[in-house]
Amino acid sequence: MRELITLAAEGGEDVNPLVPETYDIVWSIVCVVVIGVLFWKYVIPRVTKTLEERTDKIEGGIARAEAAQAEAQQTLEQYQQQLADARLEAARIREEARTQGAQILAQMRTDAQAESDRIVAAGHSQLEAQRQQILTELRSEVGRTAVDLAEKIIGQSVSDEAKQAASIDKFLSELDDTDAIGVGR
Repeated sequence: MRELITLAAEGGEDVNPLVPETYDIVWSIVCVVVIGVLFWKYVIPRVTKTLEERTDKIEGGIARAEAAQAEAQQTLEQYQQQLADARLEAARIREEARTQGAQILAQMRTDAQAESDRIVAAGHSQLEAQRQQILTELRSEVGRTAVDLAEKIIGQSVSDEAKQAASIDKFLSELDDTDAIGVGR
């Protein structure tokens, strides 16, 4: 450093060590301008283009995400609507099944009552037919027994069928009258 000071003192000029020389300033400005122009012409457009592509990708991704979310929301609403419709349909089917079950039960009760009435009526008819048959058999049996007894008591044959039938009928009529008087008490 001493040499600089000595050189400066010899030249007689007062040189400030902090201020650069004019040619250094000019060449520095030229370099900065050249670098600035190159930077402005080549680097900034590429950086801008890259940033725009990234922005487009991000915005496109956001738009796609929003579209997917909207589609998912629409699908969810459709699913919920279908679920509600299915629940309504199930309730309608259950109610219809209950109604049909009640109708079937009422029909089965009606059919069972009709069948029961028919069976009871058939039973009454059969009982009445059996009663008539038994009465007929009993009358003929009682008639034969009465004729046999009458023949034994009289000692002669009562072979006339007309007389036999009239006697039997008279005897049975008297029995019926006796039963009717006994029942009236």
